[in-house]
Amino acid sequence: MEIRELGKTGIRVGVVGLGCEGLLGKDSAYYVEALGMMEAHGANCIDLYSPNPDMRSHLGAALKGRRERFVLQAHLCSVWEDGQYKCTRDLAKVKASFADLLARLGTDYVDIGMIHYVDSPATWKRVVDGGILDYARELKKAGTIRAIGLSSHNPIVALAAVEAGDIEVLMFSVNPCYDLQPPDEDVEQLWNREKYASPLVNMDADRARLYETCMERGVGITVMKAFGGGDLLHKDRSLAGVALTPHQAISYALDRPAVATVLAGAHNLTELEECLDYRGPGSPDADYAEVLASFPRISWKGHCMYCGHCAPCTEHIDIAMVIKLLNLAEAQPSVPETVREHYRALPVRADACSQCGVCETRCPFEVKIREQMARAQQVFAE
Repeated sequence: MEIRELGKTGIRVGVVGLGCEGLLGKDSAYYVEALGMMEAHGANCIDLYSPNPDMRSHLGAALKGRRERFVLQAHLCSVWEDGQYKCTRDLAKVKASFADLLARLGTDYVDIGMIHYVDSPATWKRVVDGGILDYARELKKAGTIRAIGLSSHNPIVALAAVEAGDIEVLMFSVNPCYDLQPPDEDVEQLWNREKYASPLVNMDADRARLYETCMERGVGITVMKAFGGGDLLHKDRSLAGVALTPHQAISYALDRPAVATVLAGAHNLTELEECLDYRGPGSPDADYAEVLASFPRISWKGHCMYCGHCAPCTEHIDIAMVIKLLNLAEAQPSVPETVREHYRALPVRADACSQCGVCETRCPFEVKIREQMARAQQVFAE
């Protein structure tokens, strides 16, 4: 399995990980087998948003003797009360739940301390003013967490948190339907079918800016809801009217800037193995471009999806990377030096473009690639 750096944290993760919803309601033997399957495929990242005590205890038992082989993304503000999961900003409850997590896991640290479910400016303000962010800072200083994270479904709130400077990892909902929707404090609007009734064109600008800012600042993204709660995998339930395969949905998410891993919500071992086999020998085709180009009522015309269909370039330019860096540069008031250096490090840059146009004949989204290459030459020459 491909391994990626999680932003600037120094943490390395497999491109497919495990979302914990598939662990709920399973016995201890299931955890042992699931972790063994992850190791066999080179996967290592596990999300722990749920505070379910049985899940924590079963996972702790399965981790014995191999804790260091896994990257644990544990959530602050996720608590268990009255036999169910709740989200809280009560600092005393947050601390108690996190202490319970460490005890049940049998570890003295987790890799990512994820501030849970921040979808509104008011909630972010409570996190900052109410001691939650300070607590995360204390945990990092003590070595109890290696990196501070935040989970959100709202690109405006997530961007504000990233730009504030403490957030090193963002857990965000990424799939080709949600990426079309504008910011909203009500997460359920992402799968409100009425929102998809009118023609939709290209990625929401706030989402594009969030991904590009995370890449520029070195904030790693871990992906939730890549399958849209499973809806995108079934034609009769898909918001787009067309089904994706798990590998196509994973591939789409991994092509977004700053994304390091997709946390698959596999509900059984068969589903888990299918996800972990992403890009493995004999695995299904992960090419999503033709499927996205065929979505009814949805168009990405003119928008580069970084899918690589334009390759190979006759001049050996990595076209998708040039356009990704160009978008990153133009998302800022001036070209960040880090982006300029990444561009300069490319073995072949946009100025090698012969303007032959072969790439444009292959692009399912009708991107004017020659114009993009000329624009990159201008932007990076300034």
